[in-house]
Amino acid sequence: MPRRFESIEISIATEATDELVAAFGRMIPQLSASAAPPDSKTLIEVIGTSSNTLLLARDREHQHKIIGTLTLVVLRIPTGIRAWIEDVVVDAAARGRGAGEALTREAIRLASERGAQTIDLTSRRSREAAHKLYEKVGFTLRETSVYRFVGPRTAH
Repeated sequence: MPRRFESIEISIATEATDELVAAFGRMIPQLSASAAPPDSKTLIEVIGTSSNTLLLARDREHQHKIIGTLTLVVLRIPTGIRAWIEDVVVDAAARGRGAGEALTREAIRLASERGAQTIDLTSRRSREAAHKLYEKVGFTLRETSVYRFVGPRTAH
């Protein structure tokens, strides 16, 4: 990785440890006011789903603390292999140090390695720093409409 990322280590989550649950408990509220942080059962499901790769950014300078996460989803659909980046969050205390860029670059590498022809993501308009990052690494804004259906909530 480039020099800027020397203190950032990117890895793939392979188990739902107490540390991982605590990291999501700290960071999910920074990403969404309405989403509840995942518990260990949910994280086991996320990690165990074959289309998902849960990336972790760790701070080498601070006891390898988890400071960011990104979920990469790669699926085979009738028109090809597609990838989506979801739930990108870097702890507010660690922003501006390259964790988001390192996570995104690793997701791009993995998606390409798995044959994805495109990688999509969405980002709220208010997240200007994130938009600059995504454009810096090669994403372009698409002229499209995103529709969302919110179904009934089920208990976990």
